[in-house]
Amino acid sequence: MRLSPSAHQDTFCRDHLPPPHRWPRLVFDLPELRYPDRLNCASALLDEPIDRFGADRPGVRGGDIAWTYGQLRQRANQVATVLTGELGLVPGNRVLLRGANSAWLAACWLGVLKAGGVAVTTMAMLRAGELTTIGELARPTIALCDARDLPDLLAADIPGLRPVPFGGDTADDLTVRCRTLGAGGGVFADVPTAADDVALLAFTSGTTGRPKATMHFHRDVLAIADTFARHVVRHRPDDVITGTPPLGFTYGLGGLLVFPLRAGASTVLLEHTTPDELADAVAAYGITALYTSPTMYRALLAAGRLDRLAGLRRCMSAGETLPAAVWTEFHERTGLRIIDGIGSTEMLHVFISAADDDIRPGATGRAVPGYRAAVVDDDGQPVPDGRPGHLVVQGPTGCRYLGGDRQGNYVRDGWNITGDTYIRDADGYFWYQARSDDMIISSGYNIAGPEVEQALVGHPDVVDCAVVGLPDEQRGMLVTAFVVLRAGVPGDEDEVHRLQDHVKQTIAPYKYPRAVRFVDRLPRTSTGKLQRFRLRQPGARPPADLARG
Repeated sequence: MRLSPSAHQDTFCRDHLPPPHRWPRLVFDLPELRYPDRLNCASALLDEPIDRFGADRPGVRGGDIAWTYGQLRQRANQVATVLTGELGLVPGNRVLLRGANSAWLAACWLGVLKAGGVAVTTMAMLRAGELTTIGELARPTIALCDARDLPDLLAADIPGLRPVPFGGDTADDLTVRCRTLGAGGGVFADVPTAADDVALLAFTSGTTGRPKATMHFHRDVLAIADTFARHVVRHRPDDVITGTPPLGFTYGLGGLLVFPLRAGASTVLLEHTTPDELADAVAAYGITALYTSPTMYRALLAAGRLDRLAGLRRCMSAGETLPAAVWTEFHERTGLRIIDGIGSTEMLHVFISAADDDIRPGATGRAVPGYRAAVVDDDGQPVPDGRPGHLVVQGPTGCRYLGGDRQGNYVRDGWNITGDTYIRDADGYFWYQARSDDMIISSGYNIAGPEVEQALVGHPDVVDCAVVGLPDEQRGMLVTAFVVLRAGVPGDEDEVHRLQDHVKQTIAPYKYPRAVRFVDRLPRTSTGKLQRFRLRQPGARPPADLARG
């Protein structure tokens, strides 16, 4: 596959793309997916709506900030100016972004891309060890980090990284630097990147506990808006959009930043999103479109404040399977039809979904316009409708892992292998059956069981452990740890809390095991390989001879 001449002086990303024959087949059937060779997605996301609607249009709100499109562009230009002028960024350098959802985080993401940098999105909840691994893979030169989240980043001690806080009041703070630039600093000549220059590295936990970096082009960022958002969600310029996923997730990046800007709509970025806080925000800001997970929809139902959602016209769900019962109850009590969907970090966003009268409760939906999907057997051959198999997909986006040898696990014969087991019916609807690997999807978060195991075995009381996801009505899946303790340690409630606290201090807190079961031994093969399937079977309790308390 021939790539356009790159604008990147730092060629790290081009150098680490998988070989072309290992790429999935890319499909650009829709006319809106035919992009020019030179394309900076940040320029398109800001300049085009300003040209259509004017610079005074409401753009992004969050906390005490309310920026118009013109002000957001000015802030992004200031970030780009500081990056290239004071911090020495050259096109192609990676910039790590860390912080809770905020207007300044959005400005940082856009500013990095305007300057020709590559955004490395991370979540504020990640701990030092996790950030160290991301640093080893992405090799960022600069980090723009919310001042409140700086300690773990500094503890990661990433070689060659220059951390720069934002949102504080110190002289080196990015927001202070931007404000001191004055009006002149709000003008920046965006780098004319290639449409197939890498714009962002998005990390997925994977099933081994070591994250994988997925590489996405400038055109990919626009493609997810020009497919799912345009043809399924159908945002309008007067939409006011909010949600719960972090911008560090591609689901949140698309739904809460890329899609609103592409439509000329406005977005509200919330740091705290308990059910009550979310319901209040929907009412207070006049929210019309909501991105969240099935777990939050269940919580909103339980909170009993559905009257606060009266202004909504669009509700989107992803991150885990949306049960038909939740869809039906929410529809009966609000009149709203939740738009379900499946996406992946490798594909950047949603590729199967349905809206309005096209929805069949319990089904994920049909292939999003611009994408193709199929269900195949172990040999890659299509299976008859009604039979389970592996979900595969093609479209304008696709998996490109940064280095390593795992590309072949996700891409085969030109198709992206999602790792999900599905059934397709005769009408082309896809029905989720199960994950095909060890990933646990709980409350919309992807959690790798082996990573939690590694955290647990670091505790001196733990001799052996296995972590799996078990079905749970509230969370979709419950992170469950089966633990063998060292001799003499009582398997009581206090020990459960000690182990849970240890995991929270070692890796991101949301990954901790919500259930801990103590056993005398784990089920293994004669060669010592752990048999996780025995722990995931219906009822998912260890056999009687394995149980201990």
